[in-house]
Amino acid sequence: MTHAWKKAGARTASVAVLLAGLVGGVYLGQQRETPAPVALAQAEISDMQLLKERQNEHTAARAMRHQAENEAAGKAATEAKRAAKQARTLETKRIAKKKAEAEANAGPVAFNGPIPGSCREFSGSRAIGCTLMLDAGFGIAEFPCLNQLWNKESGWNYKAENRSSGAYGIPQALPGSKMASVGSDWKSNPATQIKWGLGYVKGRYQSPCGAWTYFQNNGHY
Repeated sequence: MTHAWKKAGARTASVAVLLAGLVGGVYLGQQRETPAPVALAQAEISDMQLLKERQNEHTAARAMRHQAENEAAGKAATEAKRAAKQARTLETKRIAKKKAEAEANAGPVAFNGPIPGSCREFSGSRAIGCTLMLDAGFGIAEFPCLNQLWNKESGWNYKAENRSSGAYGIPQALPGSKMASVGSDWKSNPATQIKWGLGYVKGRYQSPCGAWTYFQNNGHY
């Protein structure tokens, strides 16, 4: 083989080696680049998962804030109702106290009926009692018994009150509210109290003297 052919063969071999290396490099490059889309997809999936987790966290946080706001609103409404109820209770007590004070400070309801001559020796509630006793059909001879009976019970004081028993008024009705059957002004009207007392005496003891006799023997009537 001539020197020229040897030289040409060497060049041909070099080109072949170079081509083989180039092809191998391309192949290896392709093999290396193939996983790139997979890695990118995994990164996108991780980002989506992270985004979902954050969205879930935000959703949970909003739900907790909403629940807390509802609980706070419920507590505020409950407190407002309690305060309103307490205010109503205090106002009711204040009105009742004011009414009681007004009744306690008010004078007796005036008696407008005529006082007969046989009762004019008495005054105040006794004169009213004498008059109403005659109107109830009892004779004037009964009044000394009635006078002594209610002297013992109340001293003829229309405000007389037994705090331990609840008895009230001139006849010491027990409870005092019984006298409402005669009139709603039973707390401040001696005539209302006396009318009720005479009815009680007549129904149970037939007469003031009968009631006084029972009281002397028993200490009450």
